[in-house]
Amino acid sequence: MIERWNRDQVLALAPDAPSRKAAQGVSSPGRWSGAGVTSEAVWGECAGSGSKPYRACVDLSEPAYRCSCPSRKFPCKHALGLLLLWSADGVPAAEEPADWAAEWLEQRRARAAGPAPAPARAAEPGSVPDLRRAEQREQRVTAGLSELERWLADQVRQGIAGSRRHDHWDDLVKRLIDAQAPGVAGAVSRLGSVLAHEDWPARLLGEYALLHLLAVAHRRLPATTAAGDGPGAALAQTVRERIGFPVAKEDVLAGRTVRDVWDVLGRRDSEQDRLIARRVWLRGRTTGRAALVLSYAPVGQALDASLITGTTLDADLAFYPGSAPLRALVATRHDAPAGTAGTPGPVPGSPVERVLAEVAEALAGDPWLDSWPVVLDAVTPAKSGSWLLAGPTGGLPLHPSAGTPWRLLAVSGGRPLTVAAEWTPDGLLPLTTWDEEGRVIVL
Repeated sequence: MIERWNRDQVLALAPDAPSRKAAQGVSSPGRWSGAGVTSEAVWGECAGSGSKPYRACVDLSEPAYRCSCPSRKFPCKHALGLLLLWSADGVPAAEEPADWAAEWLEQRRARAAGPAPAPARAAEPGSVPDLRRAEQREQRVTAGLSELERWLADQVRQGIAGSRRHDHWDDLVKRLIDAQAPGVAGAVSRLGSVLAHEDWPARLLGEYALLHLLAVAHRRLPATTAAGDGPGAALAQTVRERIGFPVAKEDVLAGRTVRDVWDVLGRRDSEQDRLIARRVWLRGRTTGRAALVLSYAPVGQALDASLITGTTLDADLAFYPGSAPLRALVATRHDAPAGTAGTPGPVPGSPVERVLAEVAEALAGDPWLDSWPVVLDAVTPAKSGSWLLAGPTGGLPLHPSAGTPWRLLAVSGGRPLTVAAEWTPDGLLPLTTWDEEGRVIVL
């Protein structure tokens, strides 16, 4: 039986702020009829402006959403309002779903079962045009990174005073894009944000050093190394990923998987160039492994909302290759073992020194890492010049963008908390915490 999600967890599913507000407007019991909930789904009919009510249903096992309204948002305000009503214990239990809901759920089960798999065939070697294109790209990337090395040497020799112009890197970004090195081009395009800091010269030189390290690593690690199994293969794969060489999902899913009961620590959405990126952080209960599930969608379109903050899932995860594997795909979901479904309370955390050791190990494998999920045990928000999460043996600063952590302060009330956060070089970005009753609080 899936335990009820709380209000925070439901509102975190909303695609935007207007959807959150609208959902609260349709979450009153008087708006709903024929509502019910089983161990796998919740459904109901919501009165609207038309003669017929909107029919909304949520498959809680994944989750997935269906509504007869014309909204293009996903999930829509009716699905969210139904979940808010359920979270407030306002939906009665039922033996079976309504007929229309049962039909949709059965269709989902049938699609999930899929057709019988086709007989396996031996892999065919790449065609000559494909090999030629790959070779041409390798040559372009090599030339582009060689130019980057020369450019960095010029910056150090001439001084960085001219870097105060925000368009200082525009021409270099264009040349790196032409060289088919989008990962490096993205890193260079974000250098302008460094200028907002008082210590921007030191920060800028640090970013230049990481770019130089990446260019030199590519020059010293031939592309053939990444295809092997030697000790340098994982590092070569990390270097190629940072440069922008893609890895097909099919290849990731065909590799080894890691099964565990994964805690969903939290998620964060960010926008760049009219594209929304959703980062969902997971941690394995048995393996202790960290994982990042990424999804993308153009602004206004639906993002993957199947991983609910504060819940657990029993699943096989396939990790992208690298020297500090973090990004992963959910390969297979399993029925949750008894006692692990729903919202199980605080995730096991670690003291500050162990968290620092974990981050240091990840950085040793991937020096270009800019975020990592951590779970801190027995910490309290405190202010010492700037805000930090303090434990018995030390503390970690919060990211400046976190501002005053009012919600953390309110939940803490001076008592130690378990806090899941995203580590970044500039400080922690809090994701979730748990109150005295073990309920998840989305930060």
